[in-house]
Amino acid sequence: MLNISPNKIEGKVETSKFRSFAMVRDYHAGKTFTRLIVIFFVLFILALFLPWTQNIRSMGVVTTLKPDQRPQTVNSVISGRIEKWYVREGNYVNKGDTILYISEVKDDYFDPELLSRTKEQITSKSSSLNSYSEKINALDNQIEALLKTKELKLEQAENYIRQIELKIQSDSIDFQASKTNYSIAENQLKRMEQLYESGLKSLTDLESTRLKLQETQAKRISAENKLLSSRNELINAQVEVNSVENQYQDKLSKTESDKYTAMSNKFDTEATVSKMENQYKNYSVRMGMHYITAPQNGYITETIKSGIGETLKEGEQLLTIMPSDYDLAVSLYIKPMDLPLIREGQPIRFIFDGWPSIAFSGWPNLSYGTFGGNVVAIDNFTSANGQYRVLVAPDPSDEPWPEGLRVGSGANGMALLKDVPIWYELWRKLNGFPADYYVAENSTDKGSKKK
Repeated sequence: MLNISPNKIEGKVETSKFRSFAMVRDYHAGKTFTRLIVIFFVLFILALFLPWTQNIRSMGVVTTLKPDQRPQTVNSVISGRIEKWYVREGNYVNKGDTILYISEVKDDYFDPELLSRTKEQITSKSSSLNSYSEKINALDNQIEALLKTKELKLEQAENYIRQIELKIQSDSIDFQASKTNYSIAENQLKRMEQLYESGLKSLTDLESTRLKLQETQAKRISAENKLLSSRNELINAQVEVNSVENQYQDKLSKTESDKYTAMSNKFDTEATVSKMENQYKNYSVRMGMHYITAPQNGYITETIKSGIGETLKEGEQLLTIMPSDYDLAVSLYIKPMDLPLIREGQPIRFIFDGWPSIAFSGWPNLSYGTFGGNVVAIDNFTSANGQYRVLVAPDPSDEPWPEGLRVGSGANGMALLKDVPIWYELWRKLNGFPADYYVAENSTDKGSKKK
C-alpha cells in the first residue's frame, strides 16, 4: 500500500483541466458492485422458493354453453325461387317472423287451386266409400234373407219327406192286406173247385169265386203300385232337399262373393282416400313452407343467398341467425399429452381478445384483466386438428365475463394446476418432465394420499 500524504490539492488546483487526476481518483465502485451482486443473488435464491402455479396454455374461441344457442343456418325445406325479402343483415327477428317468401319451381305444384281440387277428389272418393258401405249392408241383408228362406225350404222339404214316409207305411200295410186277401182268395178258389168237382157247388159259385180272386189280385197289384209310387216320391223328395240345399248354397256363395268384392273395393277406396288425405296434408304443409320464418329470437348475421329470382334446392342454406339469448362458454383445444391433467370442474383463467390484460401465468391472483371459468365437458374423441376439445363455462364465484364479448372471439386459456416452488418448476422444465397431477382421494383425511 502506498503511503498517501494527507496534504490535498483539491481547492488549490483546478483538477478538471488535467486528465491524470480523473484516472487516479478513488470512486469505491468495486465495493458497490459487489454488494449489489450479493443482494441480487440472495433475492434470486429467495425468489426460487416463492410459490408458482403450474398451468397449461391453450388457445380457444368463445362459443355458447348449449347447442341451441349457437349460430345456426336457416335452410329451405323445399325447392323454390326467391320472390321477396323481408329482412336485412343485422335485423332482430322474433321466433316465427317472416324472413323471405319463395315460390314453386316444380310443375306438380303450379296449380293455385291445388288444395281445393284435392279436397274435391277426397270428397268424391269418400262418397264412393259410403256407397260401398251401403252395398255391403244390402248384401248382408240379402244373405240373412237367403239363410232364413233356406231354413224354411229345408223344413218344408223335411215335412214333405215325413208325410211320404207315413204314406209309405200306410201303403205298405195296404199292400200286405191285399196280399193276404189274394192268398185267401186263392185258397177259396181251390176249395170251390174241389166242391164243384164233387158236385156240391154250382158253376155260378165257382165263377164268382174266380171273379173275386181276380178282383183281389187287381187290388194287390194296385196296392203294390201305390207303394212303389210312394217310395218313388220319397226319393224325389230327398232329391229335392239336396236340390234346395245346393240352390241356396249357390245363391249364398254368389252373394258372399259380391259382398267380398264390395269389401275389397271399399278397402281400396279407403286406402285411396287415406293416401289423398295424406297428400292434401302434404300440400297444405308445403304451402306454408313458401314463407321462411325465424326458428328463434335472434339477429340476422349473414345472408348466404340473395337477390330476387334466384332458385333454391331442398335443404340449401339461406342465411345465418345468431340467437339473442345465450350463455357464453369457451371451447379450448388440449393436446393429448396434457389431457390427463384436465378434469371437470377444474379452474381456467382466460384472456379475451380486445380486453387489455396483464397476466402472470404462475401467479393468477396477481394478474389483471383475466376472467375465470370452470371445465364442464371434455370430449372423448379427438377433433379434426388432433386435439381434444374442452368446454369451459364462466365461474359464478368470479368476476363476470365482459358484456361486449361475442361468440367467435378468441380466448387464451390457462388451466391452473398444482402450486409448486419456482425452483421445482424450473427443474421440471429443464428436464422435460410433465406437470404434476394430484387429486386428493379423501379430503377429510389429514394425511390425504395423492396420485
